Amino acid sequence: MQRRWIALAIALTFSGMTQAHDTPKTAPAATQAAGDDENLWLDDIDGAKPLEWVKAENAKTVAKYTESQDFKTLDARLLEVLDSDAKIPMVSRIGDSYYNFWRDKEHPKGIWRRTSLAEYRKDKPNWETVIDLDALNAAEKENWVWHGAQCLKPDYRRCLLSLSRGGADADVVREFDLTTKSFIKDGFTLPEAKSQVAWIDQDHIYVATDFGPGSMTDSSYPRIVKEWKRGTPLASATTVYEGQKTDMSISAFRDRTPGFERDFVNRALAFYNSETYVRGKDGKLTKIDVPNDAETDVEREWLLIEPRTDWTVGGKTYPSGSLLAANFNDYMAGKRDGITVLFKPDAHSSLAAHSWTRNHLILNVMRDVVTQISVLTPNTGGEWKTESLGGAPALSTAQATGVDADDNDDYFMIVSGFLQPSTLYFGTLGKSQPEELKHSPAFFDASKFAVSQHFATSKDGTKVPYFEIAPKSLKTDGSNPTLVYGYGGFEISLQPAYSAGVGRAWLEKGGVYVIANIRGGGEYGPRWHQAAQKANRPRAYEDFAAVSQDLIDRKITSPKHMGMMGGSNGGLLAGNMLTKYPQLYGAVVSQVALLDMKRYPHMSAGASWMAEYGNPDKPEEWKYIQTFSPYHNLHKGTHYPAVLFTTSTRDDRVGPVHARKMAARMQAMGFDASFYENIEGGHGAAADNKQSAFMNALSYTYLWEHLK
Repeated sequence: MQRRWIALAIALTFSGMTQAHDTPKTAPAATQAAGDDENLWLDDIDGAKPLEWVKAENAKTVAKYTESQDFKTLDARLLEVLDSDAKIPMVSRIGDSYYNFWRDKEHPKGIWRRTSLAEYRKDKPNWETVIDLDALNAAEKENWVWHGAQCLKPDYRRCLLSLSRGGADADVVREFDLTTKSFIKDGFTLPEAKSQVAWIDQDHIYVATDFGPGSMTDSSYPRIVKEWKRGTPLASATTVYEGQKTDMSISAFRDRTPGFERDFVNRALAFYNSETYVRGKDGKLTKIDVPNDAETDVEREWLLIEPRTDWTVGGKTYPSGSLLAANFNDYMAGKRDGITVLFKPDAHSSLAAHSWTRNHLILNVMRDVVTQISVLTPNTGGEWKTESLGGAPALSTAQATGVDADDNDDYFMIVSGFLQPSTLYFGTLGKSQPEELKHSPAFFDASKFAVSQHFATSKDGTKVPYFEIAPKSLKTDGSNPTLVYGYGGFEISLQPAYSAGVGRAWLEKGGVYVIANIRGGGEYGPRWHQAAQKANRPRAYEDFAAVSQDLIDRKITSPKHMGMMGGSNGGLLAGNMLTKYPQLYGAVVSQVALLDMKRYPHMSAGASWMAEYGNPDKPEEWKYIQTFSPYHNLHKGTHYPAVLFTTSTRDDRVGPVHARKMAARMQAMGFDASFYENIEGGHGAAADNKQSAFMNALSYTYLWEHLK
C-alpha cells in the first residue's frame, strides 16, 4: 500500500560574463510584475486563437529543424528502437498468465497480450492478444491510449480498464471480461475524469471521480470516494469518505490477500503528506497512527513504515529514510514496543524500493546511486534474517521485485547500465541462482565509450554525484558537445539505465552525456529531497550549475558546447538554468515544463505541488518562489542561450500554457526561443512510438545543431 505520489515523474528516454557560482539576478523586471501578464490569452488551451499561434510556431520549428536528412535519419533510427521486436517485453502476473502491453509498427497504439511462463521463457513466445487498441480505435472512432487495468482476484476474470483520449491523465473506465476478451455490457463504466477505482468484490467497487460541481479538489483530483453497487446508478453510490477541497486526492481500496482482507481509505493532503485509515465492516474509519509524511505498506500480518523525518515513538527515535516493521494488529491495538528496524540509511545509502514475495521482503538499496539488493525473512520475535541477493555491476542498476506476494517467492530482476543493455532474470528466493530470461539487444556500439562517476562541489559545499558517459578517445580540450540531463524533485532518483535513444542520438555522434544527481531527487533518501524544497529550491539549481562548471573545469566541454535538458519538474530546472545561469550553456531544451510559478497552482494539476514549491498566493512565499520562476526572471539585454520548449495540448497535469507563455515572452523580447506542441500525448508528450521518436529526434537535433 505505497502512498508514494509521483504524478510529475515522466520517462523521457532518451557565453556569459559571470562565473557559475555568482549570485544571479532574481528581481522581476518592471514590465513583468506578478499581476502584469501579457500572455494570458494563451491560457485558453483549445481556443482558436491560441491554437493558431501553436500551429504557426510548430511550422517554424518543423521547417528549421526537421527538414534535414540528418533529422530524418535520426527520427527513423529512434523509431526503429521503439518498434523493435527484440526489446524485452516486461510482464506482470495476473492469475496463471503473464501480461504485457506492447507497441510496434503494426500496433502503434498497442496491444494488451498474455502468455504462459513456459512460453515466456522462449525467445519468441506465443502471445494471445487480449485487446487491440488500434482495432478498438478504428471501431469506435476514438484515440484511446492505454493507461492500465485492475483485475479482480482470485479468479481474475473481471478487470477495470483505464483508457485515455490522446494520453491525458483523465481516463474513461470500462469493465472488461478476460475470459471472453470483451467489454461487459452494462458493466461498471465511468465517463472521462481523473478517476480512481478499485475492486471490493464482483458486485461492488470503490470509486472516486467527478461526481459533479464541488466534488474535485483544487488539484483537479477526486475529493470524494464512494462505494458503488453493480446495476445501480452512480448517483446512488454510498459515500465512504469526503475530503476537503484543499486536499490533493481521496481514494479507497480493498486488500484481498486471503485471510488478511482489509479495506483502506487514503486521504492525500499533498505529496508525501497523507493519512491512511482502516475501514471496518461497519464503515468506521480508524487512522493508522504514523506521521503524515511517513509511507506505509500493509502486507499480511506486517505493517511497514518509512518515516521521512526523524520519528520518536515508544521511547526510541527512528531516522528519516529508515524502514520499520511491526505486527499490524499489535500496532493498531496501540503497542509500540515491537518495532523492528529493517533498514537504516547512512551518508552514502538510501532505500530505493521494497517488494514482497510470499515469505520474504526484497530491499533495493542505493549506495552512491548504485544498487545493492538484500532479502529479508520476517521474524515475529525480533530481528529479521538478512541475506544478499547481489547487486548491479559497477555504475549500473539492478531492481528486483516479487512476482505474486499471495502465491510464491518468485521474483524478477532487471539489470541495466548506461552501456549495458537490460537483462531480465527470473528466480525463486531460497532456491537456485536466478536464470537469465531475456536480454535486450545492443542498439549502438558501446565498446567505444566509458562510464565514470564524479562529484562536484555545490555552492554550500555539498558533494553532488554525476555520471559521465563519454568516448574512450575523449580529448579534454573543452570542445566536446556535452548534454547534461537532470530532474531534481519529488524524491525521484536518476539511476544508471540503458538508453538506446541516447546512444544513437548523442553518443554515436561523439557527444558526452551526463546525468546530474542533484538535490530535490531521492538519490540519498528524504534528506536529499527535503534539502531542495520550497525556499531551498535554488539548491537544486546550484547543484546543477556546480556539475556543469565541473565539466568545464575538467575541460570536458565549454559553455558554447554544453547543453542541458529536462522534463516536467526537470523542465522547470531547464528554465532556471536558462535564466539564472545562461553563461554556462549554448542551448537548452525544456520539455512539458512548469515555468510560470506565480500562477502554477491555478493551472491544470498545479495545486498538488505546493508542498514541493510553496504557495505563490501567499506574499511571504511568493517572495522566495519568484526567485525560481523563469517566466518572471527574463531580462531584456541579457544573453540567453538558444532554447526549445516542447509540450502537449493534451497534457492535463502541467499543461501547455507554461511553455506557450515562456516562448511568447522570450520571442517578444527578441530572444532565440523555439516552440513545438504535440497535439496529443499527455504529460509524456507522445501517444505512440512515432510521436515519441519525433519529439526526441527534435530535441536531440536542436541541441546538436547548436552545440556541435
